[in-house]
Amino acid sequence: MKLTDLSTWADAQEHFSPERLWDLLDGTPERLNLAHECVDRHAGDPDRVALRIALADGGDETIRFRELADASSRFANLLLARGVEKGDRVAIMLEPSLAFYVCLFGAMKAGAIAVPLFTLFGPDGLRLRVDDCTPRILVTNREKLDTAAGIAGLDILVADDGLMEALGDHAPEFTPTTRASDMAMFQYTSGTTRELPDAVRHTHKAIVTVMIAALYGTGIRPGDRYFCPSSPAWGHGLWHGTLAPLAMGITTGAYAGRFDAERLLKALQDYEITNLSAAATHYRMMKNSGAAERYTYQLEKLSYTGEPIDPETLDFIDRVFRKPVCSIYGTTEVGVILVSYPGAADFPVKPGSLGKAVPGTRVEVHDAEDKPCPPGTIGEIKVWRRDAWFPTKDLGYTDEDGYFYHAGRADDVIISAGWTMSAVEIENQLLKHPDVQEAAVIGVPDETRGQVVKAFLVSKRPRTDAFVRELQTFVRERLSQHEYPRLIDIVAELPKTPAGKVNRKVLRDREREAAEAAQR
Repeated sequence: MKLTDLSTWADAQEHFSPERLWDLLDGTPERLNLAHECVDRHAGDPDRVALRIALADGGDETIRFRELADASSRFANLLLARGVEKGDRVAIMLEPSLAFYVCLFGAMKAGAIAVPLFTLFGPDGLRLRVDDCTPRILVTNREKLDTAAGIAGLDILVADDGLMEALGDHAPEFTPTTRASDMAMFQYTSGTTRELPDAVRHTHKAIVTVMIAALYGTGIRPGDRYFCPSSPAWGHGLWHGTLAPLAMGITTGAYAGRFDAERLLKALQDYEITNLSAAATHYRMMKNSGAAERYTYQLEKLSYTGEPIDPETLDFIDRVFRKPVCSIYGTTEVGVILVSYPGAADFPVKPGSLGKAVPGTRVEVHDAEDKPCPPGTIGEIKVWRRDAWFPTKDLGYTDEDGYFYHAGRADDVIISAGWTMSAVEIENQLLKHPDVQEAAVIGVPDETRGQVVKAFLVSKRPRTDAFVRELQTFVRERLSQHEYPRLIDIVAELPKTPAGKVNRKVLRDREREAAEAAQR
């Protein structure tokens, strides 16, 4: 019996072992290739669908495993013909499309290192990453050609009809020879273009570990019709939204182009999706669209990641999708460690919680002295790795039943006049106000209190003194007399990372720069 044959929480605790993950794959601890696991081994049936892509303009694209296997082998042969060698980087700046997946998997077949990049990067953001990973080739579309052309010494392939025709000159067969420990992919974490985030380096064997999150975080099982609208240039969209489901042979939905919540809702209906994994922002945008009740759904499993979901959006999900949404919690450094086991009938999902640890993992909340916190006490979430407690840099707490809850990033704690406040908690209260669409809260310096809370809100109502007092009273009455935003700005939009998370760091930097400019 394979782990995919088991769906309950009790079975996960009893039967899981790291060794059993290998039963889900063809590779061995010595020899493994990501492209083979995700594509080639599922290509026996020429009609088996690998991907369905919802295009922002309303169109759809369907890609079959056989088609992808043949074309990615052709691309691997093309790379070798162009002198690409094992370990060379191949950067890919494309929206989800046949060309994107052909290049992604073809590069890894050839033993090169695939580097997916966000399509919204401008010249500076792209140059930072190109300078860091020094790709042998960059594949992009004609619209992005001007952005890339200014980088000296960069060999650019334009993913147009000409490239797809050129693939016809190469054989549709390729036998990968990579070791499991060979490098397969560089993935840049989401961040601003003014500051280069680290490139996380993944070997081919990383697909084995990711299967834990697929089994217990997104709850993928044979027969699911799966969809993940996150960009495959971001960890969630790449590993949990693309590689893991394809490795299981699951037909996977993706989204290409400028995000539109109603286009996603229509795709969920048209593709008869049963398993959706999205960012918290996606769910919030579906709620704000006002279009969700125009469509019908067959959803059985829901999961989210990126940041906590506010209570109003949780209510929307319960009302419209009629299924509990399950948190997937982890970091780039430690992977997924807390989940809510979608599809497990014996695991009660607690709204707003991060769930419990994945099988075989120890997670605790520790105080400043690195001792376990009692239930209800906020500390830092830590995971046991290599005989030591590894910090996540996230705050959290547990309840009496052992469920974990998020309390914000360590740097999102605001200390004002001796009071410790959570930016996330204040944001959640502001989002309950009917005139607040989005909210971000930070601490800003104050001579008297050390810090005060400042809120940045997206609202159709203009900023007036009366509206500010209304919002402050709204929060004070629901939290406490000291826990409210003393400063409020109404803004057109909030800065976000390419992954769609609110970027409080940008807000803090802007406030600091404005304060420094005022002192000059």
